[in-house]
Amino acid sequence: MSSISATATNQDVDAENTIARVQEMGRAARAAARLMARADTGTKNRALKAIAEELDARRAELAAANAKDMQNGRDNGLDAALLDRLELNDARIDGMIEGLNQIAELPDPVGEISDLKYRPSGIQLGKMRVPLGVIGIIYESRPNVTIDAASLCLKSGNATILRGGSEALHSNGAIAACIASGLKKAGLPETAVQVVDTTDRAAVGALIAMPEYVDVIVPRGGKGLIERISREARVPVIKHLDGICHVYLDDRADPKKAFEIALNAKTHRYGVCNAMETLLVAEAVAAEFLPKLAAAYAEKGVELRGCDRTREILPQALEASEEDWATEYLAPVLSIRVVADMDAAMDHIAQYSSGHTESIVTEDYTRARRFLAEVDSSSVMVNASTRFADGFEYGLGAEIGISTDKIHARGPVGLEGLTSQKWIVFGDGQIRE
Repeated sequence: MSSISATATNQDVDAENTIARVQEMGRAARAAARLMARADTGTKNRALKAIAEELDARRAELAAANAKDMQNGRDNGLDAALLDRLELNDARIDGMIEGLNQIAELPDPVGEISDLKYRPSGIQLGKMRVPLGVIGIIYESRPNVTIDAASLCLKSGNATILRGGSEALHSNGAIAACIASGLKKAGLPETAVQVVDTTDRAAVGALIAMPEYVDVIVPRGGKGLIERISREARVPVIKHLDGICHVYLDDRADPKKAFEIALNAKTHRYGVCNAMETLLVAEAVAAEFLPKLAAAYAEKGVELRGCDRTREILPQALEASEEDWATEYLAPVLSIRVVADMDAAMDHIAQYSSGHTESIVTEDYTRARRFLAEVDSSSVMVNASTRFADGFEYGLGAEIGISTDKIHARGPVGLEGLTSQKWIVFGDGQIRE
């Protein structure tokens, strides 16, 4: 056998072993999901607090594991931004502990009954909120996502299988040990949260193709990862591909609000999905608003790309291409278009938006209501920065991700988004005639 064919055979065996391992995790998760669905709120909260205590007690172990990942990252040429996302320092461990405690304080959605009403037959009909079952979560870089995802799934009564990025393998393993210990202390199955402990890419393929064991997949990562999962998954996916967010400055906008919102939406943080990527400005106020904004953007080092009318007002702006209107920069780059009015702004949004978040700045109540009703995105805002489209800001405690889908969950997905509803009927011996 040649060395090439021998290598191929070894890779095939490794892939088969990985697939078998993930399938076994799926079986264990399905069994654990039944136990989690009936766990009471007190037990789940005890588990969350026990995990927080484990994280605090094992700081040295977490630091040692993370140091291995950081060194491997430097050796493999990870850039400074990715290394920063990967680092697990004391402040970030504190943040993980705080997040666990916050989720423990949130209301438990499981078992909530709503819309109870009597039917003419005498039966009482309503809806009960229930866990989804087994949630597979695939993510990159940041090890704190392991805690965010595990805690949300735990509180919402789900079992979960987590597949973190290969660059955080040791950190995620150390966090997984804390989670398992906390679950055990609370009397919950350790298999309720499982972390895939291999870097083999076959693990992702297996996880997204097990509808008998996994009920939903949540990908958190780059566009390439999410496109692959959306294309290949045999399990429903909660996801968003792009965050092409818009702010429209209406001709009835308060100038001070317009300035502060447009500046914050772009420059508060660049590499996040809720940052503004395109600024739309009404023609009637463009000459007044844009020079002041351009000066502020210049101080922040933001590159401007504009339409013809924008460049007449701001000669320093580069020419915006058709591609620019459809680009999520995640960088200090901003596209600007001057539009005739709100209808033209909404037409632009309808054509280029990714359905994430849009905002209008206006003092006209009627226009604000129209914008809210007609713009079809997961978050639509009036006189507020797009940066508020976030689970913590929405009072969800944390989020599993952002969904731009229209079925089931939409926008920031917190505890309620990780549950579903089923019809329930209370009778007293009724039979259908």
